[in-house]
Amino acid sequence: MRLGDAAGNVGSGRVAADAPVSGSLVGMREVLNDIERWRKQNKRVAVARVVEVEGSGPRDPGATMAVSQDGQVAGSVSGGCVEGAVLTEALSLLDGTRKPGVVTFGYSDDEAFAVGLTCGGTIHLFIDEINW
Repeated sequence: MRLGDAAGNVGSGRVAADAPVSGSLVGMREVLNDIERWRKQNKRVAVARVVEVEGSGPRDPGATMAVSQDGQVAGSVSGGCVEGAVLTEALSLLDGTRKPGVVTFGYSDDEAFAVGLTCGGTIHLFIDEINW
């Protein structure tokens, strides 16, 4: 993965520890150590990232959750039952029963809190496998 700035200039992909970061990099930083550990263990890994929030949501675009092939989880994209549903989608990707792509979770205001979307709204996540 290579990282670019707002103008689209691509750099080395490395970020200094004290560098200011956007929300999308903060999300990745939360899971990088776990992803690296899983890579060293030759585990397959899927990553889910918030790509859009309609209304309000508990995490901003860029929030990241990584899932290893054996169901270990790092990071967070929402909370409550949404996390469990994202885990299920990520494992389905890793076992070949779903393709990479966008998944959407949204509920009416009355249902939102009961199922774990404490802020209501709708979140869209992109789930894909990391290829070493």
